[in-house]
Formats: sequence, structure tokens, C-alpha cells
Amino acid sequence: QVQLVESGGGLAQAGGSLRLSCAASGSLARINIMGWYRQGPGNERELVATISSGGLRNYGDSVKGRFTISRDVAKSTVYLQMDSLKPEDTGVYYCTSRPPWSSDNSWGPGTQVTVSS
Repeated sequence: QVQLVESGGGLAQAGGSLRLSCAASGSLARINIMGWYRQGPGNERELVATISSGGLRNYGDSVKGRFTISRDVAKSTVYLQMDSLKPEDTGVYYCTSRPPWSSDNSWGPGTQVTVSS
């Protein structure tokens, strides 16, 4: 099992930027696919982005071109650079981690991101 700790959430204005970080610990942390999901008010949880240990990235349609996911494999840490923020990006952002052979994610406790118009 992987343990995840997020940081970096907060308040930003529309058009601004925030950077989230997530540190993973556990025996599979370095080889797992890591990512971010979010849940806005009244919305279902949705994919933001994922990244494999080899650097293969996948983004949700609503954030393509604005958000960038990266990771430091040696530190078992994943980052989410969020630029050109919109009020609809508001929500709780969850860090995830799963082995490449599994669909079962470990989840962080979440960090709140609020974007004001």
C-alpha cells in the first residue's frame, strides 16, 4: 500500500497559477502510475492527469494545454502545475497512485483549490 500526502492547494484568481505536490511512500511508490483527480461542488470525481514512471502523460480534456503533470521518480513525488486557472477548476484535488498492472488506486486525503472570478 502506498501512502500519499498532498500540498500546495489554496486560493487563486482566474488566470492565475498554483502548483500542487504529492509525496508517496511505500514499496511500489517509484514504479506506480501517479496522478491527480478532482471533484468540484456538485460534480463527480474526474481525471485531471496521470504520469507513468517512464514519463507517459495523460490529461483530462478540460485541463489540456493549461495543466502540466511531472514527477521526480527518485523522490517519489508528483507535481501538478496549474496555469490559466478558471473558476470551474475549483474543487478538491486528490493524488493517486497505482501499480501499472492494476486499476486500484491509492488516494491521498485531498487538497482544496479555489479559483475566484
